[in-house]
Amino acid sequence: MNFAVSFVGYILLLSSGGYSLAALVAQKIFWSRSRRSNFNATCRNPVTILKPLYHEQPHLESCLRSFCTLDYPAYQIIFGVQDPNDPARATAERLRDEYPNRNIRIVVTPHSIGLNPKISNLAGMLTVADHAWLVIADSDIRVDRNYLNHVATLLAVSSIGLVTCLYAGMPSSGWWSRIGALFINDWFTPSVCVAWALRSQAFAFGATLALRRDTLDRIGGFQALANALADDYRLGERVRNLGLDVVLADIPVGTVVSEETFGTLWMHEIRWLRTIRFVNPLGFAFSWITLGLPIILAGAILAGGSPLAWWGLLIALASRLVLHYQSAQKLGVKPESLWLVPVRDCLTLVAWLASLVSRRVVWHGQCLHVQAGDLLDEHPGESK
Repeated sequence: MNFAVSFVGYILLLSSGGYSLAALVAQKIFWSRSRRSNFNATCRNPVTILKPLYHEQPHLESCLRSFCTLDYPAYQIIFGVQDPNDPARATAERLRDEYPNRNIRIVVTPHSIGLNPKISNLAGMLTVADHAWLVIADSDIRVDRNYLNHVATLLAVSSIGLVTCLYAGMPSSGWWSRIGALFINDWFTPSVCVAWALRSQAFAFGATLALRRDTLDRIGGFQALANALADDYRLGERVRNLGLDVVLADIPVGTVVSEETFGTLWMHEIRWLRTIRFVNPLGFAFSWITLGLPIILAGAILAGGSPLAWWGLLIALASRLVLHYQSAQKLGVKPESLWLVPVRDCLTLVAWLASLVSRRVVWHGQCLHVQAGDLLDEHPGESK
């Protein structure tokens, strides 16, 4: 019995510590490749940027403004809302007035084509798109001036059907937004780099979804995603099914983490983790190795006090902490206070466990039930 318990402990230590080491190597390779690559200034077809908006958010105006000041010769920006009284509409109108020489349209789409409100918004926006190259980016994304050049260089390759981007969490204010940013920077982004290093293309993120209009038409348009919870993932999946590549751009973007209370952060992360569980149940089942310090400490306790267990603990702890600093450095964000790292890892473990026990998500104030796969269904009668 003692041998079995110790064996489990060593497995936990080896798996979690090994993952941290693998993530360190994968991030180093990915970002080293990024620094060596350059965009091609000749691949500058006109682009339409679709920015679906929902309510006013911290730093919304600065995020949207970053798309108005891109170093790119010809592009259109379409801001879309579903409610004509949405306060985000006023922000978009201010930017349109501030940049009169920029091709900016504002579209109100009050009707829905399905249960995914973002997709309904995008479908309305697409009706006034001028260009055949499309870039979809969430409202809380902030970009560098050369962002579109890097994305367009990849989209010009005929074998590439979709370009997406890694992103850095940028806390707005308060402890909870800082802890939320760590979820992205320390857990999500390293795991994507590991998947990329293993040659996976099973990713697509709302931070950036760039594709050609004819590719969107071939997968059935936005209507094909109208009831999908993981619309970005399903978009990438459908593009891959066409035999086209899904690739990560060589430039990160930033996403503002605006949750200022535990409750809002918890609901967001539960929806995120349940989404991953629905679209990739096998990968989610094995993602316990990515949960960091709680798994490492549990492994050390079960492995007992042998010298090998102590060495395993030290190596695993060191790898996890170095991963935190490496992720911050590669993403261009400030490292967090070290005491937040175990808090973050413990919260991730609890959220991971909680995401196993229900198929309910709360999104845009709606309580929705997720059917087979990640298809949404109205689920009245349950409270948030």
